[in-house]
Formats: sequence, C-alpha cells, structure tokens
Amino acid sequence: MPPFEDRISSIDERSTERMNFRTKPHIKAAIQRAAALLGVDDSVFTINAAYRAAIDTISTHERTSLQAEDVAAFFEALDNPTPATPALRAAFDRHHRTISSQ
Repeated sequence: MPPFEDRISSIDERSTERMNFRTKPHIKAAIQRAAALLGVDDSVFTINAAYRAAIDTISTHERTSLQAEDVAAFFEALDNPTPATPALRAAFDRHHRTISSQ
C-alpha cells in the first residue's frame, strides 16, 4: 500500500473555512478505520480525499483527451473547416440578438 499523501499540509494558506456535513454511521466508521490504518486523523483523511476528488473532477472537466486516430481528424477540421450552414448562421444571429456579452 502506498504511503498516505497529505496534499493539504503543503498549501501555504490558513485554514479559515468550515465545511459541515452529516453522514451515515457506517460511512463515518469506514473513514475513521481507513484514517487509523494510515496513521492520520479522520478529518485530515477526509479533507485530503475530498480535495483529491475535487482536483480530479475539475481536471476531467477542463481537459479534453483524444484518441490517436481522432487527433488527425480534429486538426483537419481546424485547418479546413466546413462552410457554415444556414442553420448555423441563424443560430449565431439568434445568439447575437439575445445574448449580451460584457
């Protein structure tokens, strides 16, 4: 088993924010057991797990990965875009009429 990686303690920022939540007894017991097995406090374990999940989720939503065969098609579409269809032009016109960019 890899050693526990505390990603939180290296962040140079005071812990001033609170997060409160309730959970089921068996979930709390599992978290406490896992934390004890790793030799860390259950709150340290929980905040690290939540932070790791948050970073992974953000990364997944901010990054697009393409399979090797799709890379060529992607760059081909960028280099040689197809002409805009009447429906696309109408959508852009509708957008410009209804959306105010600031």
